[in-house]
Amino acid sequence: MPEQTAPKGLLHAILLDGKGGCVHLPWEDVARWQPEQGCLWLHFYFEDPQSQVWLEQHSGLSEIAVSALVTDETRPRTLNRGDNLLLALRGVNLAPGDDPEDMVSLRLWTDGRRVVSTRRRKLVSTQDVIEELEAGHGPQNAAELLVTWIDRVVLRMNDTIEQLEEEVLALEEKILSGETSGLRVQIAQLRKKTISLRRYLAPQREAMNRLASENLSWLDEINRLRLRETNDRQMRYIEDLDEIRDRAALAQEELFTRVSEQMNERSYIFTVVATIFLPLGFFTGLMGINVGGMPGVENASAFWIVVAACLGLTGLLALVFRFKRWL
Repeated sequence: MPEQTAPKGLLHAILLDGKGGCVHLPWEDVARWQPEQGCLWLHFYFEDPQSQVWLEQHSGLSEIAVSALVTDETRPRTLNRGDNLLLALRGVNLAPGDDPEDMVSLRLWTDGRRVVSTRRRKLVSTQDVIEELEAGHGPQNAAELLVTWIDRVVLRMNDTIEQLEEEVLALEEKILSGETSGLRVQIAQLRKKTISLRRYLAPQREAMNRLASENLSWLDEINRLRLRETNDRQMRYIEDLDEIRDRAALAQEELFTRVSEQMNERSYIFTVVATIFLPLGFFTGLMGINVGGMPGVENASAFWIVVAACLGLTGLLALVFRFKRWL
């Protein structure tokens, strides 16, 4: 790494002191860094052209590693060659105003002595690790940095999963209470969030399984156990997402059932009313024809007799419907 001006896309250059703390290195010290000084962590904004030039020409990384660090889209994966590790993961987007399912990529390369990572959007988990280092109780080496970082990425998913569980519970309660207005769109949005999150977490589970089993000399058994524990927690989150997705699907079916029942009830009422008034309409229409010979034309009480007949017919139809248990 020759001396040069720091790339504009350099977010931080941190030297781990081996005791849980860190030092933020100026760029000229980065160029003179030696592995004996401790683990060096370089974090870049990869869309910056200067960062890409440094990674390609001065980082000493292979073409495959550089390509993986600067690619626009990448699926979670683990790739190693000897003691060199290339890792791509995704974390929940916790930026205000953004959708959690619009996940943020984490790309890093390490050989156990140096860590080079890139990002496009800010990942809160990264700031968590930096704050721990600045407080003096963070990771002491590259292996601990890797494991701690992954652990924070997975841990940050907890609030999002709990929020989705609360949303599906609220939807279920609304459906059971008979409130159906606007729920179809809310359920569809919830299912979209759940499916999007699971889409990335499922391959990430496989990537972490492979990472825990890779033969890396600098990754000791304690950190492998921590990785497995973190992956177990992630698998529980995936199972929770499956449950939320299934509950949302059941809620959608229940919503359709209740809406269908409401429509059937309304149609039934209209049918009953139409059935009652059909003979009345025929009777009053018959009595209203303007031809000679109509009975009661000269009788002053004929109107009230017709009204009484209509009321009697209505009552008789109601009794028949009641007897048939249609009402």
